[in-house]
Amino acid sequence: MHPFHHAAATPEKPAVIMAGTGKSLTYAELEARSNQAAQLFRACGLKRGDTVAYMLLNCIDFLPLCWAAQRSGLVFTCISTKLTADEAGYIVSDSGAKLLVVSAELEGVARALPEVPHRFARGGEIPGFASLEDSLAAQPATRIADESSGRDMLYSSGTTGRPKGITGPLPEGPIDQPNALLMLVSHLYGFGPETVYLSPAPLYHAAPLRYCMAVHQFGGTVIVMEKFDPEFYLALIERHRVTHSQVVPTMFVRMLKLPEEVRTRYDLSSLKAIVHAAAPCPIEVKEKMIDWLGPRIFEYYSATEGAGFTAIGPEEWLRKKGSVGKALLGEIRIVDEEGNLLPPGREGRIFFHGGPPVSYHNAPEKTAEVTGEHGATFGDIGYVDEDGYLYLTDRASYMIISGGVNVYPQETENVLVMHEKVADVAVIGVPDEELGEAVKAVVQPRNWADAGPELEAELIAYCRARLSPIKCPKSVDFDPELPRHETGKLYKRLLKDRYWPKKVPAAA
Repeated sequence: MHPFHHAAATPEKPAVIMAGTGKSLTYAELEARSNQAAQLFRACGLKRGDTVAYMLLNCIDFLPLCWAAQRSGLVFTCISTKLTADEAGYIVSDSGAKLLVVSAELEGVARALPEVPHRFARGGEIPGFASLEDSLAAQPATRIADESSGRDMLYSSGTTGRPKGITGPLPEGPIDQPNALLMLVSHLYGFGPETVYLSPAPLYHAAPLRYCMAVHQFGGTVIVMEKFDPEFYLALIERHRVTHSQVVPTMFVRMLKLPEEVRTRYDLSSLKAIVHAAAPCPIEVKEKMIDWLGPRIFEYYSATEGAGFTAIGPEEWLRKKGSVGKALLGEIRIVDEEGNLLPPGREGRIFFHGGPPVSYHNAPEKTAEVTGEHGATFGDIGYVDEDGYLYLTDRASYMIISGGVNVYPQETENVLVMHEKVADVAVIGVPDEELGEAVKAVVQPRNWADAGPELEAELIAYCRARLSPIKCPKSVDFDPELPRHETGKLYKRLLKDRYWPKKVPAAA
């Protein structure tokens, strides 16, 4: 199960199609390009276990570069293009990357990144970077002699704001060895050789990247959107007879906001499954999606760490509205603050026991924080019902999920508290119809007379100059005094309760 098999069996079949430009790669071309990149890695002296880093916009070269690393026994780290130079630079340094590829459109950030032995620009020129296209063209398209299995190492931010590399041992088997994800997507969603998969999200995120590569292992076709647009998304389903796709709930909201005559204009009959994850989906939104598209909406709950996995189909969900399903990987354990197991209906921290081990690169203390006798936790709070269905009810770390992107408040708070007019600050997620949650700052000003629209605009601009936009507040409210304990602990729940509707307690 690897593209090289499909390049031999169906060389002219499309492997990748860029939605906006129409550029495409057949399986023969995907094989040739990934081989050239693998040859380039070896020419640069990279060996099994070394790390390469990609900071790329969605483009025709993204997946071939990932396959090149996978077949070269390398660790490949894909970096968000929304990060600042400082944020991206930390990942480049922490990962130990020996080779870096950056989109030319990101020149400003690229020039501020740490030095690595080999640097390549894709799609244009960046001073100090070699041309990726020219460098690949100089390499043979034959397979390297010492192929072995590599793996991704993607970064997930922690509550301290500094990201953590999710690592593990390199696979020891052949490069075409199946993995657990392949078995899951085949069983749950019917992935196979005839799959036409529409990917509307940035490929540097874990799910889009891994699902696209899974489609290639089956020999299907991947349609990559450069940027999500709700009507264009529907048009692409009709144009390419798309069978599968994965989205975040924000995309559902944007599609539902289209005029009905637009939504019904396109033939979506080819669809077999739209999968959603990454953020809680409001029950009303999912009900409307099922009403519109029928029983083709599937959901799962997991994390980049991969320690556990739940899934739920549309018919099940209609019986268990709000649930994220039953465990397929790892045993769900609900645990209280003292580490005691809780019975069905009682809320507590969610652990997955017996799943794959979790390990963070260069951060054994962070690994220890999320693992223990009950397995591993993603930091979420929830409960299971008597039938074993999991429901998410809170986030232990007050992580904000805005449009499917994880935002950790501490990093934003650390920036805002340094502003000369700020005495104290709390950053929370508040309800947002489109994004699910929006980032809000509640500020205690040093001088109450400063509170108002002008300071709000000033603080947002101050934050945007120092952090990527997704981490910055969309709005700022002011409070004469934030609710802190004498020990310094901030009672953030008291702030959140002002903005969120009260939840009905789980059944005892």
